[in-house]
Amino acid sequence: MIKVIEGYELKKGADIQPLFLKLRSYAMTFPGFVSAEHIRSVKGTSIAALLYNWKGLEDWEAWEGSKLRQQILQEAEALLVSDPRITIYEVVPTSAWTYTGFQS
Repeated sequence: MIKVIEGYELKKGADIQPLFLKLRSYAMTFPGFVSAEHIRSVKGTSIAALLYNWKGLEDWEAWEGSKLRQQILQEAEALLVSDPRITIYEVVPTSAWTYTGFQS
């Protein structure tokens, strides 16, 4: 599984919630979609993000490159300071972690 953080720096007073709901609703129809959450900063710069979970990188890339997603992002342009920033992580199960010992 992978986690994708799609961050948006918003213009002052911008309400991106309706577009996030639209993005999530359509992403849910794509193969490999697992879940999504919306978060936003509570202090400082106005940042909002979608946190996606996808079964695999190929699934995310299909959604990322879709015409549907591109159309929705065009609607968001008026609300944004810059292009969304995307960071992709692989989920590593904690059972795979090994204790290396503590040395002082």
